[in-house]
Amino acid sequence: MQFSELGIIEPIIQALDEQGYVEPTPIQEQAIPPLLAGADMLGCAQTGTGKTAAFSIPILQKLAAKSENPDIPQNPKSRNAMKRKIKALVVAPTRELAIQIRECFDAYGTHLNLKTLVIFGGVGQGEQTKGLERGVDILVATPGRLLDLMGQGFINLNEVEFFVLDEADRMLDMGMFPDVKRIISHLPRERQNMFFSATMPAEITKLINSILRDPVKIEIKPEVTPLEVIDQEVYFVDSKNKTNLLVDYLNGHDYDSVLVFSRTKHGANKITQDLEKRGIKSAAIHGNKSQNLRQRALSDFKERKVRILVATDIAERGLDIKELSHVINYNLPEVPETYVHRIGRTGRAGLGGTAVSFCDASEKPLLSDIEWLIGRTLPEVTDHPYPMQNTEPEVKKAPPPRFKRFKR
Repeated sequence: MQFSELGIIEPIIQALDEQGYVEPTPIQEQAIPPLLAGADMLGCAQTGTGKTAAFSIPILQKLAAKSENPDIPQNPKSRNAMKRKIKALVVAPTRELAIQIRECFDAYGTHLNLKTLVIFGGVGQGEQTKGLERGVDILVATPGRLLDLMGQGFINLNEVEFFVLDEADRMLDMGMFPDVKRIISHLPRERQNMFFSATMPAEITKLINSILRDPVKIEIKPEVTPLEVIDQEVYFVDSKNKTNLLVDYLNGHDYDSVLVFSRTKHGANKITQDLEKRGIKSAAIHGNKSQNLRQRALSDFKERKVRILVATDIAERGLDIKELSHVINYNLPEVPETYVHRIGRTGRAGLGGTAVSFCDASEKPLLSDIEWLIGRTLPEVTDHPYPMQNTEPEVKKAPPPRFKRFKR
């Protein structure tokens, strides 16, 4: 099947051709027709399945049809003079994902007279508020900045007709659900809803049942699961030697691009600093980095100016990275499903790759959970210079007691 068979208008087909897209992915093929017909949608799909185009194309087409109303001036300057009002709202958990969604709307809607704006925290709000004041058709936002600008009176959601919640499970993990519920409370009752999530925890299911109206349900599983195309292995190592092992591994293996996962932001910074001290160029990306630094690190990694990117799980969702050769779990994730998401970064589109995990004594229960989930035991690499010596988890010493000072 081709995009032209899905009832998509010619300006969008032309934009898709210019992007080199001819055949839709499974989620696009299944989602676009019912969304064009006005149905609510619940999509269960992992990152990388093409779900952004699945919801952005129908939104663009339906908004374009409304813009052709003869009561609305077609001259762009005239339309801009009549301040555009937000008709579509897309909420995403991270700045990187929000930016990429905006880029997709811009690419597919390049021949349409529609305006898209992205807003997110971590940067000054000046340019964002100027864009809002000029008028916007489609707003892509992270929850915190959206609520902030709503509170300041820059954003009114009274005329939203299309609402998309992307990566709902990641928002739940990041503690964003109270903000999401507040945002939903400000939306009109009559609207078209689209929810997308890689997993469906109970709290997400409860929200979905309260919001969606007889939704079309789509579940997309990769044609080839990451476990079948990725070489996986585990190294048992003491926590204090993980950086030494990482350096040894990088110096002893050929790689094109490596994504290293750290459990914490501080850990990501320290790994990067330690690698730099050993003469290995790398970059860190996490929530405490400024937007400019995050974008620069991601751009350098994509262009292979830097071949090692150290990230936290919160930062990794939404990173559009193709043909990644290696994923290294410097720290094992506390949620076993996260392991599958991580290593899937190197198995996209059926491509092979290598996933390496470092496991210290305290992480053995996490490794057991992962192996139970994937139904196999990870092969152990024993031939390395830093084998585990401490088989029992390290017990942290209690801090010395603090004595209150009493006034005499």
